[in-house]
Amino acid sequence: MLRLYWYPECSTCKNAKKWLEEQGKDVEFVDMIKEVPSKEKLEKWVKESGLPVRRFFNTSGQKYRALGLKDKVDGYTLEEACQVLSTDGMLIKRPILVDNEDHFLTIGFHENDYEGVFAS
Repeated sequence: MLRLYWYPECSTCKNAKKWLEEQGKDVEFVDMIKEVPSKEKLEKWVKESGLPVRRFFNTSGQKYRALGLKDKVDGYTLEEACQVLSTDGMLIKRPILVDNEDHFLTIGFHENDYEGVFAS
């Protein structure tokens, strides 16, 4: 079982959902706006991903711009950044795909990345 943290109104998320369904994957869909991932979960994913924490921010979002996060994110510690992210699902880049034990697999949706996750 996979878990896709998504926002049902997001076209990128819809594309990820469609791709996973077409591949016959067993997926639980979690609306990350209604069920915002915790600070601890986000910290875990950032560490597992090896990506800079900035990649977990929805930098094109209105909330991101309204809070002036562009000039703040690079100064945050991992804990501070994940605390901010955990306050509002609209701040988080989406979708986030994790496995059945909540281990990070990929963020955003690019078909090549998804194919790579399932190649082994």
